[in-house]
Amino acid sequence: MSSQLITAAKTLLAGLSIGLTAACDQSGLAVESGVSLPLAQYRAGIISNLSYRVTFDIPAQAADDISGHIIISMQLSGIEQPLQLDFRASADNIKRVTINQRTSEYLFSSEHLVIPQSELQIGMNKIEIEFIAGSQSLNRNPEYLYTLFVPDRARTAFPVFDQPDLKATYELTLIVPGDWVALSNAPIESIDSVGTRRKYQFKRSDLISSYLFSFVAGKFQAVTRTRDGHSMTMLHRETDPQKLQRNLDDIFDLHWAALDWLENYTGIEYPYQKFDFALIPAFQYRGMEHVGAVQYRAATLLLDESASEMERLSRAKLIAHETAHMWFGDLVTMRWFDDVWTKEVFANFMAAKIINPSFPEIDHELNFLATMHPGAYAVDRTAGANPIRQYLGNLNGAGQMYGAIIYKKAPIMMRQLETLIGEGKFRQGVQTYLQRYSFANASWPDLIAILDALSDEDLQAWSDVWVNTPGRPAFLLKAASAGEAPTQFALLQQDFAGSGRVWPQQFEIMAVSQDKVVRTKVLSTSASTALVENHASTSILFNSDGFGYALFPASIKNLELWDQLSDLERGSELINLYEQLLTSASPDVEQYLMALQRIIVMEKNQLLLDLALKQLHRIYWSFLTPAKRLALAPELETTLWQTMLSDDNSSRKKLIFLAFADIALSPGQVQKVYDIWAESLQIDQLILSENDNINLSQTLAIKLPESSSTIVSAQIKRTENPDSQRRMHFISASLAADQSERDTFFSSLAQEKNREVESWVLDALKNLHHPLRRSTSERYILPSLALLQEIQVTGDIFFPALWLNATLVNYNSSSAVNTVTAFLAARPGYDEQLRMKILQSADMAIRANSIVARALPE
Repeated sequence: MSSQLITAAKTLLAGLSIGLTAACDQSGLAVESGVSLPLAQYRAGIISNLSYRVTFDIPAQAADDISGHIIISMQLSGIEQPLQLDFRASADNIKRVTINQRTSEYLFSSEHLVIPQSELQIGMNKIEIEFIAGSQSLNRNPEYLYTLFVPDRARTAFPVFDQPDLKATYELTLIVPGDWVALSNAPIESIDSVGTRRKYQFKRSDLISSYLFSFVAGKFQAVTRTRDGHSMTMLHRETDPQKLQRNLDDIFDLHWAALDWLENYTGIEYPYQKFDFALIPAFQYRGMEHVGAVQYRAATLLLDESASEMERLSRAKLIAHETAHMWFGDLVTMRWFDDVWTKEVFANFMAAKIINPSFPEIDHELNFLATMHPGAYAVDRTAGANPIRQYLGNLNGAGQMYGAIIYKKAPIMMRQLETLIGEGKFRQGVQTYLQRYSFANASWPDLIAILDALSDEDLQAWSDVWVNTPGRPAFLLKAASAGEAPTQFALLQQDFAGSGRVWPQQFEIMAVSQDKVVRTKVLSTSASTALVENHASTSILFNSDGFGYALFPASIKNLELWDQLSDLERGSELINLYEQLLTSASPDVEQYLMALQRIIVMEKNQLLLDLALKQLHRIYWSFLTPAKRLALAPELETTLWQTMLSDDNSSRKKLIFLAFADIALSPGQVQKVYDIWAESLQIDQLILSENDNINLSQTLAIKLPESSSTIVSAQIKRTENPDSQRRMHFISASLAADQSERDTFFSSLAQEKNREVESWVLDALKNLHHPLRRSTSERYILPSLALLQEIQVTGDIFFPALWLNATLVNYNSSSAVNTVTAFLAARPGYDEQLRMKILQSADMAIRANSIVARALPE
């Protein structure tokens, strides 16, 4: 019998066996796709002393198969049921299986090798498998590859027990082309020549979860730096030597500083054998915390000469975030991915602490506010808002746990928690948590129990609202005494959901009258909080310290106080005003746009300038009718252009210029953008990078369709970095003036192979759905929604939400909104996580439609 027939027979028998088991034994575990919670709990209860010895033989050609061999050793305390080993690939990828040195009669079903009980034994067991590696998470490129296994993608590449609470050691062997280098979690033990090829043998890794196992291999350059006897190596593919040298010292110094700070804060020395990192072009995320082998998107660390203050700060925070993960997430890992947010909140929260010493000139309170609050509000204000902690029944849905709520709202929550119990007790609790669960797993309730023992507060009840429910409150100021000039006021906390929840929190109110400024600290722990001070003042700024989390009252008249306010107070009021604009029954969009225009002219703080420019972008493209946008464009274009010319700071100058290029509509102004891109117009101190010019070429190709082909061809020719050239070739069809060419390109995205480099796909989608193309691109919304479930299965964790955002965010028509609502209405049983993602991404379009509709003549 052929191997294909044997495999088919085993697959058929597996289905029959599973059906019989379910019918005869209600306690038996079903064999189903993914990794179900019951399966994970069962395996965690019986498996210990787990280790993997795995070999991958990687050919030079990306289209050729990668053969693999793995030996899995483990101790079993029970064999009451067949053992399910995860492998999301074809049954044909399995070539040979032996269990305890005997050929296995395994069955293959629903992404699992099902090993019969009769082949297992109490005590140590050894499983040996020859296989062809699955390609989905190996991210193969012509000259390199890298793994990305979070949250449950290790099983797409090789057979594994793919759950976070089965930590194991890995001994990796890579056989690669002779001119490739390699990096993994553990140090290199040996490098040998195998003919024209190269064999890397890595030492045994520390105990890690399967999603943290990783390797990078390819044509990279290596840079090693040593400090205090410890070496750190960086892999990169940068072709600009000046750019590389300009950034190297900062990159290594920021890593060393983060490690030093974390060792001091946690009281635990760096817990792993080494710390290296790889800079990867077009990496799906900004970074990924693989133990000892962090991966970064190259552009986030290798900054341009004219990098802004925010870009430098963002890089420092990213490095601190990924370094913090070595303790928070890697050393102590969540038991199940419903608590994935715990590792992310600690990484973000600690990163905000870590970067302060390195950037003494930065207003870190403002940075935290501007970085966290807008992104968190963008989800929590929607009909699809999700709690920080969510239920997860199967790891194949774990990717949908990620989003702005865990990256943005959770650090805000954690800061409130630290303030509630005190910084000293918080740190003490964190140290206890890390020591107790080192190289093991823990849950959020485990941490709350530790902190609860150190505090007089009821942290369980506090957590129930902040962590286990979605949304945000609204605050209202209400007179508590009668008369035309009341002397007493109360602050009301309202629950939008009508369930009477209260978010206990602290923040400041700033009252400004003609002769004084009064700042009042508010502790809101009930639906109504009495205020001692008389707040019948000329102006009141709510959340003036940026510490609270809610929809706060705001008045555009407060912007008249701009010169009297601190940077933090300015940022808080900008955010409050924008949130009120989005929720108001009759927003004065044009008035606020003009106010932003005045702020941009005078504001020198780049964090505030960036915040104002982002708000201006959204209002300009989404909240104005086409006629009103054209009417307002000339004045706005002139203001931005003149402000850019007069600014003597190169990074601010670039920030304002890029905003000008974005909003420019008048032919003469678009021509200025073209001339700067074409280098026929030089502006003093305006320094544009290759990436800036690539982005400008896309904007120009859309705004000058008659010249789009020429612009794209010229940009490809002038682009020196080969990876960037590949990106331009990929997205070129999305810039085509010919609608049929764009239609063909969009249709091609239905094929998984054309979505492999997700960052390129997102660039292309933004081009297809540019606001100037709404009338011709709206047809893509429905098929994009129809692809979402497949994208959730085949794409990486952030891709479904990013796909939706790129598709929906720029629309404001009733027809676009109706397409989304009709799609969901026709699918009452649709996946709940994906439904929430759609509602989150559609929220801006829904609000913009409402705002624009009110501005249209009846």
